[in-house]
Amino acid sequence: MSGFDVIGIGNAIVDVIAPAEDTFLDHMGIEKGIMQLIEKDRAEVLYSAMTERTETPGGSVANSIAGIGGLGLSTAFIGKVKDDALGRFYAKGMEDAGTSFPNAPIADAASATARSMIFVSPDGERSMNTYLGAGADLSSADVPDVFAGGGILFLEGYLFDKDEGKTAFSEAAAKMHAAGGRAAITISDPFCAERHREDFKRLIADEMDIAIGNADEWMTLYQTDDLDAALAQAAAVCDIVACTRSGDPVWAYEKGAKIEAPVTPVVPVDATGAGDQFAAGFLYGLAAGRDLETSAKIGVLMASEVIGHIGPRPKADIAQLIGSAGLSE
Repeated sequence: MSGFDVIGIGNAIVDVIAPAEDTFLDHMGIEKGIMQLIEKDRAEVLYSAMTERTETPGGSVANSIAGIGGLGLSTAFIGKVKDDALGRFYAKGMEDAGTSFPNAPIADAASATARSMIFVSPDGERSMNTYLGAGADLSSADVPDVFAGGGILFLEGYLFDKDEGKTAFSEAAAKMHAAGGRAAITISDPFCAERHREDFKRLIADEMDIAIGNADEWMTLYQTDDLDAALAQAAAVCDIVACTRSGDPVWAYEKGAKIEAPVTPVVPVDATGAGDQFAAGFLYGLAAGRDLETSAKIGVLMASEVIGHIGPRPKADIAQLIGSAGLSE
């Protein structure tokens, strides 16, 4: 198993998506618009309360990797699932979508397969309730040797909640660099930036070639309300930095030089996966040798497509959309 263009490491989570009125969120004690970590018992209560469920293999970086694979690059996703119904569903779903899932479901995993109950309000806002389960238990022992030939390694900030995940990240990044490739990270969430500030700042400065986040994540990481100042700090120590800004133009930096990629604001049907698919398009562009501005524009295009429907992965022919937008080579 070698020669992948992009390899992701992250939480292997089954996304369970359902529409929900704000009154339902209030009744169930769900805080609107954020991601909350929950225990298995709470996960089962919320799952049973959902109607019109859409289930899909998910997790932030896994969604990005699937988006990249859909554009024709060779991809692999390294995650951990239990050998239960959801775990088998996850592994098969990734493989069926064209992304290699080298870790077989584990029969004696200590926790059940992770799942995230995502409630989508009429305004498109998503409220995520996530049981991390087996996905959060990933360690160096779960990282197979798949780095021959280089490429881009994409790491998920959420995995930093356990020391084993931190070690797995650093070792994988070192292996990718040794193979001649690059390492990228998504900050994942402002809460991640708050919890892991020093680790993330060190990683971005010393071990990452590419770093992706949104405005709140970058400002939280560098403890400032001045987005320009936050990104200047990141761009001074990391080759490529990207920042999504909701309906405003994306800002990206390469060796300190800044570009903007315009965004056409739309009311989302479901904001799930917008950041994940921006990362997919952006990393696809970089992996395919495109320039920074084109890569950012492909990211914006993919994010725009995914918020137009329920679910965190593209449904349209993205390659065709890229061609129609004049972004093909």
